[in-house]
Amino acid sequence: MPALKTNIITLFTITLLLLLHFTTATKDDLHYVNPLIGSTAGGNVFAGASLPYGLAKPVADVDGQNTGGFSTDGSNVTGFSHMHDSGTGGNPSMGQFPLFPQYCPDNVVDNCKFGKSARATHYVNESVTARPGYFALELVNGIKAEMTAARRTAVYRFTFPETRADDGSVLDPLILIDLTDLWDSRQNASISVDPDTGRVMGNGTFLPSFGAGSYRAYFCADFAGAQVRDGGIWVNDRAGSEVKEVFITRGFNNFYLQAGGYVSFVRPGDGVVTVRVGVSYVSSEQACSNAEDEVSDPVKDFESLEEAAKIAWSEKLSPIKVISGGVSDGLLRSFWSGIYRTMLSPQDMTGENPLWKSDEPYFDSFYCLWDEFRAQLPLLTIIDPQTQSKMVRSLLDTFKHEGWLPDCRMSLCKGWTQGGSNADVVLTDAYVKNLTGIDWELAYKAMVNDAENEPLEWSYEGRGGLQSWKKLNYIPYLDFDYLGFGTNSRSISRTVEYAYNDYGLAVVGKGLGKKEYTKYLSRAGNWKNLFKADQKSFLENGTDTGFTGFFQPKYLNGTWGFQDPIACSALASWCSLTSNPSETFESSIWEYLFFVPHDMASLIKLLGGPDSFVKRLDYFHTSGLADISNEPVFLTVYDYHYAGRPALSTSRVHSYIPRTFNASNNGLPGNDDSGAMGSFLAWSMMGLFPNPGQNVYLITAPFFEAVEITHPETNHTATIRNVNFDPTYRSVYIQSATLDGKPYTKNWIGHEFFTRGMTLELMLGDRESDWGTREEDLPPSLSDALVQDEMQMQMLDA
Repeated sequence: MPALKTNIITLFTITLLLLLHFTTATKDDLHYVNPLIGSTAGGNVFAGASLPYGLAKPVADVDGQNTGGFSTDGSNVTGFSHMHDSGTGGNPSMGQFPLFPQYCPDNVVDNCKFGKSARATHYVNESVTARPGYFALELVNGIKAEMTAARRTAVYRFTFPETRADDGSVLDPLILIDLTDLWDSRQNASISVDPDTGRVMGNGTFLPSFGAGSYRAYFCADFAGAQVRDGGIWVNDRAGSEVKEVFITRGFNNFYLQAGGYVSFVRPGDGVVTVRVGVSYVSSEQACSNAEDEVSDPVKDFESLEEAAKIAWSEKLSPIKVISGGVSDGLLRSFWSGIYRTMLSPQDMTGENPLWKSDEPYFDSFYCLWDEFRAQLPLLTIIDPQTQSKMVRSLLDTFKHEGWLPDCRMSLCKGWTQGGSNADVVLTDAYVKNLTGIDWELAYKAMVNDAENEPLEWSYEGRGGLQSWKKLNYIPYLDFDYLGFGTNSRSISRTVEYAYNDYGLAVVGKGLGKKEYTKYLSRAGNWKNLFKADQKSFLENGTDTGFTGFFQPKYLNGTWGFQDPIACSALASWCSLTSNPSETFESSIWEYLFFVPHDMASLIKLLGGPDSFVKRLDYFHTSGLADISNEPVFLTVYDYHYAGRPALSTSRVHSYIPRTFNASNNGLPGNDDSGAMGSFLAWSMMGLFPNPGQNVYLITAPFFEAVEITHPETNHTATIRNVNFDPTYRSVYIQSATLDGKPYTKNWIGHEFFTRGMTLELMLGDRESDWGTREEDLPPSLSDALVQDEMQMQMLDA
């Protein structure tokens, strides 16, 4: 009897421990999300309120680092606007029609501050509060601003402290609306103020921050909680209530006229004025309808909107559960905040596209696919495949109506093409991972169009230099291209990216049974044609780096040009489309040398074998040549896997996290690029990294004791569990592994791991082992597949 009692107690204890364990694993981790990570030092993140993929994104705009609207750089607030992008480069994005609350001295409207520089007011640093669905701060004049969001509606709550004039009378609040955007790109705009209700409606034409053309945006603002005293319009430094509407243009010599509307109020007892702002790309009337449909009573609905946002974000984050194993809260904040930022953009604008009528989804703010294809969109493929499928359908619908897949797109405009036609990689990744609901015949047609037809303007769609690509099998330096027009640069980076784009086309084509897939498979090897075997690399002080063999530009006649392999690296000058255009884009020849995602085996052989490759990769990451602030570096961190040294990938990841990725306001090494940096961090901490466009995830040890990912469609849960987990990270090297209880020696795994819900257990130690180092354990490469195909053909012939 005592033994039975002991067994019952033991069983109860084990059950209780298991319950506690899984309670910890499945708790709501939303409280770890800190939208302010990356809000200074060039992270450019959007720190305000938003729903997942939401169009309305209210936040305070500042006159400092304002690409995402707000920054914790100690600059001044110039307004509170309703739409933003997150993590972008280029010019500040959107931020149209900002509100600005203030008191007018002596209640005289002309005593108010109207222009941006005149009204700019510092905020109290300690007052900034940011969490999913909510943002707030207090201006140094005591006015407090809070904001939350529905899908297409921003709601603001301004609290005005009681302030008196010199004669003792109470000052009345005023809120102006400025017909501008963050970087003053407005071409023309109009505004009207309803004298009875105080409703303000308006629209304007603006320029995209990294693209061609222009777009028109609309808003509809309603005020609640206070009695409207007056309203009118303002131009430059003067205002009046007699006129209720105004239309403005750029003016003579592009003189920027500052203008907008205003509404003043009798100060309510609690000092609170609430503003509901609907936004639209279709019409002001639709903006009003959006607001009325989503927020019926902005005063009463404010808290419920924030709560709804929290629920929406919790649901989107729920596929991932972490058993932390005692790691710091800082690492948890970095991890969850990174995942959160992957779902701020692209933005779901279904029903807000005036360019064509369609029943298909429409997503915007692909900013840019060159950044997003590497880690962000593959992450959404496992945690939000339904939305990722809609994004792919949106890309295809854009092709259907505009003739080309976008490479970059924002605010209904075509964004600049940075390298290849990288929507092809996104489509290939969706294909090999079996995303549903996609018209693959249409997808194949779109990809073939990229590979075969050159647009007149390949600066913002498609590919340039296709005559040379087909005839010479590389993009020449100073190419003679009379079919289309674009920035005649980036010959090296375009060559290696086009090669990978064509590899993706071959994969999809072969899967669909298209006989011509072999043509594109052949073009996938074109990267080799710019490899100069005797090219050396020297540092700026003349020191030989000790490595020979690099990509180099090549002229039409087949002779070699020259670009210093360290140019455009972190040790040299920045190279982009507009600043110092070169033969590589935003990256050096050193970095692009490692971008052969589909045939790393051939690259390693070309560079002298695994040992030589590892020495070169080590030098790249330790010499300062690697630019961890930009996306082309991502896969290089994990390229060691292909040389049979997965432990070195683990070592390299831990050299960057948390040194350059951490939970501080400057906790990103560079521009977040719509969540690209956040997704790199999230993948790395989960212990897997995708080679996008292939059914390959490279395995390293997670930064946690265990990670669980429940696939939202199959409802199966995949688990990566560390055995002997050490939260001090002295033991981070995989010694052995099991998959569903059976020994597993490959250093990579396929997408079925997630869809079937497998369990990968990793035994850890404090030094490199021989796990995942054998040739048969390495990730697949194109040349390996070709050898296997050739052997199979020989067997068939025999």
